Amino acid sequence: MKAVVTVVGKDRTGIIARVSGYLYDNNINILDISQTIMQDIFTMITLVDTTESPLDLAQIQAGLAQVGEDMGVSVSVQREDLFNSMHRI
Repeated sequence: MKAVVTVVGKDRTGIIARVSGYLYDNNINILDISQTIMQDIFTMITLVDTTESPLDLAQIQAGLAQVGEDMGVSVSVQREDLFNSMHRI
């Protein structure tokens, strides 16, 4: 399954490293990534493939939420299908 991971919060060192480290540790592949800093606010959107991960979506959401909490940023995970269904006519 593909999913979209978003990260938003005050910029600090290590955000990308911590999020991508969690993904790596759980065999979740990063397919595409975009990040920027708007003044002092860090934003990142990542498309990931969870097919090879032993975790289900709820476990991934909980794990990344904990990573975000530890770093003081907001991390959310949503199925890619949600975005695809929003654009169907």
